[in-house]
Amino acid sequence: MAGGWARDGAVQDQIDASVEDAVKHARSRLARGESLKQCEQCGESIPEARRQALPGVRKCIACQEAEDADNQASNSFNRRGSKDSQLR
Repeated sequence: MAGGWARDGAVQDQIDASVEDAVKHARSRLARGESLKQCEQCGESIPEARRQALPGVRKCIACQEAEDADNQASNSFNRRGSKDSQLR
């Protein structure tokens, strides 16, 4: 039940939109195509086991971990600004 000027179901719509955005972002990060033999960022060779485990891999483990850490740091806030997140 929404209150104030919000229509019924507005909160659920916001939750659904957040989940949809997260799914789109995750799908966009999935590797596609043939795996590279050398990292596209640093040029180090990518082990065969990694290329077989992750089809379409483009980075070595070290570069991928660094990128993941950067992405995690920048995604630590709720950009939709829900009332619940503002109360914390």
